[in-house]
Amino acid sequence: MHITMVDDSIPYDGFSPGSRPLGGAEKAFASLPGALARRGHQVHVYNRTRYPMVIEDAHWETMDKPFPTQTDLLIAFRKPSLLASVRLAGKRLLWTTASGHQLEPARKAIDSFQPIMAFCGHTQLRSWSDAGALAPNVVAPGLRPDYLADAPTVLAERPTAVVTTHPAHGLDWLLDRWCGQIRPAVTQARLVVVSAVLDKGKSGGEIPEALRPLLAKALAAAADGVEIMAPRGDGGMAELYRSARVHLYPGHADDMVCWTLIESQACGLPAVARPLGAVWERLKDGQTGQIVPDDAAFANLAIRFLTDDDVFWGMNRDARLLQRDRSWEVVAAEFDSLAGAAA
Repeated sequence: MHITMVDDSIPYDGFSPGSRPLGGAEKAFASLPGALARRGHQVHVYNRTRYPMVIEDAHWETMDKPFPTQTDLLIAFRKPSLLASVRLAGKRLLWTTASGHQLEPARKAIDSFQPIMAFCGHTQLRSWSDAGALAPNVVAPGLRPDYLADAPTVLAERPTAVVTTHPAHGLDWLLDRWCGQIRPAVTQARLVVVSAVLDKGKSGGEIPEALRPLLAKALAAAADGVEIMAPRGDGGMAELYRSARVHLYPGHADDMVCWTLIESQACGLPAVARPLGAVWERLKDGQTGQIVPDDAAFANLAIRFLTDDDVFWGMNRDARLLQRDRSWEVVAAEFDSLAGAAA
């Protein structure tokens, strides 16, 4: 089958996730072409890559190269307008990461093409109010090899917590919990704040005005063990997750995928999360982490993961075991099934 994939967001390619930090959505798009090609398909990818190249037998093309006039399957990533990229497509599939209300402004374009709809989770699917004649499907994201590797957990010398959420999605709230309740109970603990924008601001770069007070607050919390770190490529992030004792996840109502939570769980890192967005799909509550009802429970459970070896190692084992089967090869097979079912 000839498959055309299109994303017009930022410059990256199939090599990018292993060599530099990349958002979860872009990382997913970068991972699927090679897995589809390994299933025997002819895959052509159009995005803002700087140079055309072949990666894992998939052909990556720049956006200024003419699109094919015909394809068996067109996979448009995130933007419904990309469904028009190829004039003659046997099937059109919209692979979306947005919540239903974020997609609503594009409802007219979606209805006009009647694509196969591929959602990343059931929380996201439920937010889509009315699929109408469309056939909505759930295809959970896969995991790249660094997160599935059989590498040991080697805990950092100091009890370490990690937060990866966008700073505007609860970091201010988390810093209050950390400085007011968690750190006083675990005086040697550190909180690693993984954030590209805050790391840029820490180095003197320009950041959005709205985030400057938050940057100042995080920097002032250095005495309480708060460290700002730039995101890393897959290998570096997997190493960080395997050195920490807890992933603190404030969450957000529109967080429909929880990308970093998928990866940290596969590395065996337990999490404490608020009941927002898709966290219920990413954690096995009480088995690989805890989804908490209030602020006090969040702080108390964070303290427990930082100090209780028995609880940590039990959840570390279960998190690894429960994520082992979600490779991108499995995801590619599910996309194949979607295309076949729509024939």
